Amino acid sequence: MKSKILDAVGISAAVLCLIHCIVFPLLLIVPLGISHNPYIDLAFLFIGAVVVFRVTQKMEKRWLKFLFWISIALIFISVLTDLLFEIHIPLIYIGAAGLITGHIINFKNHKH
Repeated sequence: MKSKILDAVGISAAVLCLIHCIVFPLLLIVPLGISHNPYIDLAFLFIGAVVVFRVTQKMEKRWLKFLFWISIALIFISVLTDLLFEIHIPLIYIGAAGLITGHIINFKNHKH
């Protein structure tokens, strides 16, 4: 799969993840009987990690590779903390924003 397609998938997944992370806590305030499911976050993490792995395999820019992997690490720490201790920490927002930024930069660097 071409890198620009992977970037488009990565941007989409990261934006959906960020929307989920921002909107879902607001839905918990409304008494609809909705409960938080950390496995949704785990699914986004898995999709993001696969895309980042594929995108960074042939990447030459070390700082961009670092941005991708540190963003995945932040999301991983946040999801793991939620799964193990049921504590929500805001690292997931920073990680999702980092992934979006990295994919946009990588997408713009390609010759289309």
